[in-house]
Amino acid sequence: MFPQQASERLCVGGGACPEPVEQVSRRPARQLRIVELRLLSQRERASAFTLLELLIVVGIIAILLVLIAPAFTTIKSAGDVTSAAYTIKGALDTARTYAKANNTYTWVGFFEEDISNPPNAGTGRLVMSIVASKDGTTIYNPNSPTNPDPIDPTRLTQVNKLVKIHNIHLPLFAIGDGTGDTFNTRPPLQDDGFGVGYNYSRFGELNAAIPNTAPYTNSQFPFWYPLSAASQSEAQYYFRKTLQFSPTGECRINSTYDVRRVIEVGLLQTHGTAVPAPIGGGDSTLIYAGNVAAVQITGFGGNTKIYQR
Repeated sequence: MFPQQASERLCVGGGACPEPVEQVSRRPARQLRIVELRLLSQRERASAFTLLELLIVVGIIAILLVLIAPAFTTIKSAGDVTSAAYTIKGALDTARTYAKANNTYTWVGFFEEDISNPPNAGTGRLVMSIVASKDGTTIYNPNSPTNPDPIDPTRLTQVNKLVKIHNIHLPLFAIGDGTGDTFNTRPPLQDDGFGVGYNYSRFGELNAAIPNTAPYTNSQFPFWYPLSAASQSEAQYYFRKTLQFSPTGECRINSTYDVRRVIEVGLLQTHGTAVPAPIGGGDSTLIYAGNVAAVQITGFGGNTKIYQR
């Protein structure tokens, strides 16, 4: 009898025969897998959030949102003022460049309208238009006895589209002291005294009455938009506060003012038609809190610069 057969009999008759090696090694593996699954289930239960924990987290997030919301509002306001300042700077640069490149005269018109009821005058939206002389002359007669005496629209050409800036107001800021390069220390404007003050050198409170409006007077030579309108009454916008650029790059307020060393356009953020109240100053030199900007352009060189706070 072969030894292998004897071994098999002994296994049968002499008690429990040992399990094959393959089965012995497979059973601990299955047991280990079961233990791992149980541990994993316990860890998942331990890492899950309870309803109370979720409510606490939601409450903390809500409190944080309330605390940081004003910061986001401030950032948006600063962004709006900055964008408006660069838009105005771009329009002024465009008018000056066009005048020099085409050896002609250009005009930039400023109009502030009621954002809730356009195109009526009011607050909340600044509208700007750039026009140019077709024949290279000023077109108007500087000795004209008529006031106003609108520039002949048939002799003008529109330069670019209308510029509209929402939620912006042109105020009359307190003047910089000229000691630095910040908003508060920006170059000062010329003081003409006699009740006029600085208002021959800036644009602000366009729809206010004299003396708290700048420019101090309306232009004798306004223009309208669109140029195709047969008369001012049929036009959409009537620009009575203007800035004229000559072929050499010089600029004059309302076409007839003396060339100023510095001309300023102030910018203040609004919420629709609501304009923030000043925190100081008086009359035509007001102080406002928050984000403000001033765009300055030199009368002779036509160089523009933005000052912000």
